[in-house]
Amino acid sequence: LSDHKAYGFSAPKDQPVTAIEYQEIILACKTPKKTVSSRLEWKKLGRSVSFVYYQQALQGDFKDRAEMIDFNIRIRNVTRNDAGKYRCEVSAPSEQGQNLEEDTVTLEVLVAPAVPSCEVPTSALSGTVVELRCQDKEGNPAPEYTWFKDGIPLQGSPKVGSQITNSSYIMNAKSGTLQFNTISKLDSGEYFCEARNSVGHRRCPGKRMQVDDLNISGIIAAVVVVALVISMCGLGVCYAQRKGYFSKEASFQNRKSSSTSKATAMTENDFKHTKSFII
Repeated sequence: LSDHKAYGFSAPKDQPVTAIEYQEIILACKTPKKTVSSRLEWKKLGRSVSFVYYQQALQGDFKDRAEMIDFNIRIRNVTRNDAGKYRCEVSAPSEQGQNLEEDTVTLEVLVAPAVPSCEVPTSALSGTVVELRCQDKEGNPAPEYTWFKDGIPLQGSPKVGSQITNSSYIMNAKSGTLQFNTISKLDSGEYFCEARNSVGHRRCPGKRMQVDDLNISGIIAAVVVVALVISMCGLGVCYAQRKGYFSKEASFQNRKSSSTSKATAMTENDFKHTKSFII
């Protein structure tokens, strides 16, 4: 800007402008006075200020996808990175010095959801708590989520007596979770999730979840087999004790220890006699 003192008014008008990503938008500079001798600058505000239009030329990547229409900027192929606050500054010489006028506009870029990430367990046991998760990190505004089972959308609250699923699930459209408090075999099927906002919607691939009953009879049979094995081991130990196998082994160990002690004693006596003979 000029070193001259600036006069006039500075009236930021935070006008939100909405654009859909990859479409085009016009950022209008609504200043009350525009003359041929006016000097125009556009800046993008934020942590650091960057020039968009400076010294009668578009700057940065705006060179290839924007054009000036009077004091306004027409941006083609808008991206989510373009979102933010912009300020146009118009200065012109006057009798009192340099007259400066400003206008501020906020650009909001709407983004369609990407394919959401879905977490669906492949198997579950009936009667347990199971949670399915769905999430998209790109959509703006934040999308809402709907879960489908075998191609049929699940209601926010399950219908009593439904033949599609049981009546104990909770679906949260904001967080994307589908929770079964007590899952049943009736809940087996293919599940997928859809993320939707005002711009568009996307779905994740379907995944099958199989719900099985807990095999009580199998568990009981396994417990019986283990009990029989333990009982047979116990009977074997008792039989060995009655036949005296453990006492015979102990007697053998005692005889072996006694023989070793005698051999040691003889060796010591022989050593003493040998020593006396040498002396």
